[in-house]
Amino acid sequence: MNRYPLWKYITVLVALVIGFIYTLPNFFGEAPAVQVSSRRATLKLDDNSLTRIKAILTTAGIENNGAFIDTSGAKIRLFDTDAQARAKDVLEAALNPDERDPDYVVALNMLSASPDWLAKINARPMYLGLDLRGGVHFLLQVDMPGAELKRLDSLAADLRTLLRDKNLRHAGIDRDGVGITIKFRDSGEIKALETRASVQTLVEREFSELRLVESGEVAAPALTATLRPEALNKLREYALKQNINTLHNRVNELGVAEPVITQQGADRIVVQLPGVQDTTRAKDMIGRTATLEIRMVDETPGALEAAIAGSVPFGDELLYERDKDNTQRPILLKKQVVLTGERLTDAQAGFDDKQQPAVHLNFDSTGSRIFRDVSRDNIGKRMAILLIEKGKAEVVTAPVIRDEIGGGRVQISGSMSPVEANNIALLLRSGSLAAPMEIIEERTIGPSLGVDNIKKGFDSTLWGFVVIVVFMCVYYRVFGFISSVALTANLLFLVALLSMLQATLTLPGIAAIALTLGMAIDANVLINERVREELRAGVPPQAAIVAGYDRAFDTILDSNITTLIAGLALLIFGSGPVRGFAVVHCLGILTSIFSAVVVSRALVNLVYGNRKKLTGISIGQIWKPTGQNAS
Repeated sequence: MNRYPLWKYITVLVALVIGFIYTLPNFFGEAPAVQVSSRRATLKLDDNSLTRIKAILTTAGIENNGAFIDTSGAKIRLFDTDAQARAKDVLEAALNPDERDPDYVVALNMLSASPDWLAKINARPMYLGLDLRGGVHFLLQVDMPGAELKRLDSLAADLRTLLRDKNLRHAGIDRDGVGITIKFRDSGEIKALETRASVQTLVEREFSELRLVESGEVAAPALTATLRPEALNKLREYALKQNINTLHNRVNELGVAEPVITQQGADRIVVQLPGVQDTTRAKDMIGRTATLEIRMVDETPGALEAAIAGSVPFGDELLYERDKDNTQRPILLKKQVVLTGERLTDAQAGFDDKQQPAVHLNFDSTGSRIFRDVSRDNIGKRMAILLIEKGKAEVVTAPVIRDEIGGGRVQISGSMSPVEANNIALLLRSGSLAAPMEIIEERTIGPSLGVDNIKKGFDSTLWGFVVIVVFMCVYYRVFGFISSVALTANLLFLVALLSMLQATLTLPGIAAIALTLGMAIDANVLINERVREELRAGVPPQAAIVAGYDRAFDTILDSNITTLIAGLALLIFGSGPVRGFAVVHCLGILTSIFSAVVVSRALVNLVYGNRKKLTGISIGQIWKPTGQNAS
């Protein structure tokens, strides 16, 4: 008799239950929502903020279907798109009274409408790609010459500092086009040439990325420094990677579940934001950056009061720092910048000596030296650390310098939460663009087109599935019905896996699902035909079932492995829609093997396995060489 041990039946049952539960969220669809996030790293969203947001909506007569706070901000689920549009306008007006200087970002969003009990077990629907959900597509051009010039300006400043520290005289260091010119003029021609030789040796040792060429006349010798080709290539690669990382951080505020940000060619970046309905807000977020500045506080008696009264001293600027209760206090800073974020090499969130949230900064060698000298010369005075976003400066902290700070390690602490510390570190670590970018192509795909694509993709898969089921039931009878149930289980497993992995489903992904159905039923066809062959040879039905499954397994495994290799090649070397197809294709191969072999065998064993005297099985017409047939 054909029987599975109890644990195998339990395994199949548990797999089916898990597959059903994690497939379920995909049938609830999405609900319109608005998302509120802080525009400033120093302004936090907490439970009090959420209470305020809900109160604003209640006052405006807008009902919500749930509100919560996560890492990307406050999200409020609404009942329809009309309420969504009204809620956005109301919140914009209430939270940002000054349109020129908004504190919060209010964006349209879509959230899963599945019940809370599914969310609690982390059962979430698949992400939908741009072609299914609608959204915006940007093609960005990275200004590589701009990145090169920015690097040359930085190197020119470093060269001035180096020669000054080494007491080597020069007549000027200027960036000339795509190179840096170091001019020399000394008491005599020989002395100037000797100085040039010393500088050349020093620069070649300290700046390996520069290529030096002697230039100028004998009376006015010079050195021309240009970036080496390998350094230039490394700079371009860094600019692309840094900009991509920055874009990832920026689009988080839009609540995009699965943004697609990839490199295209040598100097372009593709940004796809599925589900984003506000194109203007998307552009604003993509262009957002954050930089750091360190300045000294002007503590001259009466200067702050005069600035508050409207008479800001020359060379000063009146700004504000935020307290623990989010109130702002005026602070007078000198305009002269001591240090900028360009010297920053790393920023990590952590805790200070009092176990309060803090941000730990690391500067490069030049930045470390500048910070050490400034802190040594200004002990007892206040130094302000500023974040600058979209041209708006805000003081993060303004501590008193207690001692000389060396080693290039600086700590920012003050009125901030662990989340704020992490956000500030994130902004500083990858908040600025390594090279300027401009949008050279923009496309908007409306939600209605996405719904139409989903309907067409769903209908094609559904009708293909129905035709396969009808054919199998007619041609193989009971075994065809069992194969159809196994095919349904395969579809269930595949959708559940995609949902658990939070994969992004696109039109090519739907095509891969349809292809998976055909490949999965092919395995059952092989099994059924093997069983038929055994029955034609006169093997008893129970033995024919065992032999059919055993002998078909090797063929099924070999064919699926070769197809899996092709799918992995697409996954490794493909990009964009090709990779989306490959992910679904590879997962479908794994689920089809399990469903075709394990699930269908379990069902066959349940139907026929307990019969001691089995005289025949329903597997369609079986032609025997003698002309007799059985069914």
